Amino acid sequence: MNSNSLWITGPTRSGKTTRLIKQFCRWVLSEASTKEFYYTKNQGRKNSENMPRRLYIHQTEPGVLVLAANNENRQYLADKIVTATQGKYPARCKTPLGFIQDEVILFWPLLIELLKLKAQFPVRLRPETEQELATKLWRSQLDKGTLRRAGENEYRLVRRILDLLQLGAYSGVTGETFDDVLLSAMTEEENGTNLQPELVASLLRNWRNWCLERGFLSYGIMTEVYGQYLLPNPIYQQQLTKRYQAVLADDIQDYPALSRHLFELLLDSGAVGAFSYNYDSVVRLGLGADPNYLEGLKLRCQQETLTQPLFQDSVESLVTPMLELMTEQMIPLSLPEAVQSIQTTSRAQLLRQTAEVIVKAVKQENIQPNEIAVIAPGLDAIARYTLTEILTKQNIPVQALNDQRPLISSPLVRGLLTVLALVYPGLGRLVDRDAVAEMLVVLSKGVVGAGEQSNSKSRSVASIATQSQDGLRPAALTKLEISSSFSYIDPVRAGLIADYCFVPHPEQPKLLPITAFDRWDRLGYVATRAYSKISEWIETQRTQQEMRLIPSPISLLDRTIQRFLWNGTHLTYDQLAALRELLETAQHYWEIDTRLHRTFSASLSVTEGTGREATPPHSTIAEFIQLLRRGTITANPYPIRPIGPQSNSVTLATIFQYRSNRTFHRWQFWLDAGSPLWAKGGAATLFGASFFLQERLGTPWTVEDEKIAQEQRLRRILADLLARVSEKVYLCHSDLAVNGQDQQGPLLPLVHASVAVVSEQTGV
Repeated sequence: MNSNSLWITGPTRSGKTTRLIKQFCRWVLSEASTKEFYYTKNQGRKNSENMPRRLYIHQTEPGVLVLAANNENRQYLADKIVTATQGKYPARCKTPLGFIQDEVILFWPLLIELLKLKAQFPVRLRPETEQELATKLWRSQLDKGTLRRAGENEYRLVRRILDLLQLGAYSGVTGETFDDVLLSAMTEEENGTNLQPELVASLLRNWRNWCLERGFLSYGIMTEVYGQYLLPNPIYQQQLTKRYQAVLADDIQDYPALSRHLFELLLDSGAVGAFSYNYDSVVRLGLGADPNYLEGLKLRCQQETLTQPLFQDSVESLVTPMLELMTEQMIPLSLPEAVQSIQTTSRAQLLRQTAEVIVKAVKQENIQPNEIAVIAPGLDAIARYTLTEILTKQNIPVQALNDQRPLISSPLVRGLLTVLALVYPGLGRLVDRDAVAEMLVVLSKGVVGAGEQSNSKSRSVASIATQSQDGLRPAALTKLEISSSFSYIDPVRAGLIADYCFVPHPEQPKLLPITAFDRWDRLGYVATRAYSKISEWIETQRTQQEMRLIPSPISLLDRTIQRFLWNGTHLTYDQLAALRELLETAQHYWEIDTRLHRTFSASLSVTEGTGREATPPHSTIAEFIQLLRRGTITANPYPIRPIGPQSNSVTLATIFQYRSNRTFHRWQFWLDAGSPLWAKGGAATLFGASFFLQERLGTPWTVEDEKIAQEQRLRRILADLLARVSEKVYLCHSDLAVNGQDQQGPLLPLVHASVAVVSEQTGV
């Protein structure tokens, strides 16, 4: 045991992160008289076991590796360390996967030598690009007969196979051991695929080799290369131990098993460590985390247990009766008054009454929107839209936490993709009248220059009012046009223009002048002028593209955003995030495409199954548009925290997102409390994840194991959520789910035992 290392255990919000920061400050700010480093490879200068020693952090000395479970926690931890030390002591703060990625890129020359690879700089594959390339590589082997036997569609099956590679890499299992675990996973998993394990192993080997030959690194391949080749290498170990004299890891229960191998290497070399662990806050179990295996590190550290919460107004009194009710079937007469319920028959009523309670709380009970969280096991589009619509109409902003929706769901993104199809040749089959109409509505918001915007808006309002009297559209709809999201071409006019002025063509669709519509005078001055500007601009871009004056489709997207979406408009935070996500995704997509075309000839690409031939640029654009239209969820853009009024908003999140963010609120609303999804892992559990846990590698997963796992998961969720609320918990339950079926979930006894909120209280 290294007596200088520290293992901190405690429940949620008991001060573990604060204790870690204090330990870091103790290391670097200690006033101990000794001048010996914590980095103790020189065993001849050994201090007393109980004497605190000081870390000396300079550019010439080893540094401190600081790790956090996810990016949000990483930013928080880095900010707290900088504040506590006044920025005097640099600390490299990373997530485990982020650290592995940096190490693989930094030591890529060494990996080139070890793996006998071509000397080229590596390119990281984002999940959506990884999915597309793997599908094309395996398409010849995953024919219709294979998919029929597997009982899965192509997209889902490819994703499952890629997840197996990632899970094996996280667990540190490689080679023959991986094949054995794979055999067990695919033969014993109740909902597993009916594919041969040998075929899956062959597909993964081909994919791994294909990517490494081209310098492509997915998350799974990066982790596998690091654990199998880099971490065991003596040269890398020597350099690693020279770079770090200490490691600080927060929420270690959500780290993959491979992290323990890294920590043990550092501790064995003389480095000191400090780790925090919370069993109730295990969030990524099923996504590669191995909490029980990581807990074995505590035997090498001094152990410290925290029990007192940081906040005196915590609801610790809620935890015991609710957990007893769920785990021991002890039904009290009623739960504490802080636990209330909103019960309705239909889910539509439930969403409406939940929103009404929030509105009343903000307006009458002196509670800020950012002190309220709505948490659900799964957020469908209906719930998200309904709550957002009702609350925003009451001037209460709503923020969806880490919203994971397909990029194509944004109207701005769909409009930009339509512009690509109109400018570049050969894309006519990807655009129709409805898409053109939507593009006109979206782009017309910023079609007028800033200098003439106010005058044009006043003219447009008068024009719309005049046209409404002619029966073209109801006068009641004019309020929508005068709002902050004002469009100079409304949906009705856009539909008419698309019907009469859009000419479909498989190679070169085009927009005709507005006079092609016989009754164009009924459209009004503003709409006709806005359409003329849009069509002229698109025609100009088409001409420049033919003259090769547009470097790439990314440049065209940027031009369109600058000209129409950024010109005098006020985009919301969600809209800005969608645009940034589109640009980052497009930039990455064309970076991969450039690497493929530059490195290999067309014949070699076809022979090796890449599916990438020497084709015109529009083929790549078509593949990109189709990729997004399939509903692919792309990687989140680089995070920027909302500021201004948007920062004071109601949080809308799934259970997984809320617990991953490790946030805290005064009030929580547990939506769909009667849903059976509260005890299930859902999308937060990958296929075969249980087979790659170190304590049960390849062990068959029985029905009893699943029952125990669900009970443990539910207990952790309750304990974690209840520790993140200070005043009230609302259990929001409807007898009928979205599909009309009765809800009989595991939290239903809590709903019946809680204090019901009557309709008179909500004002409904």
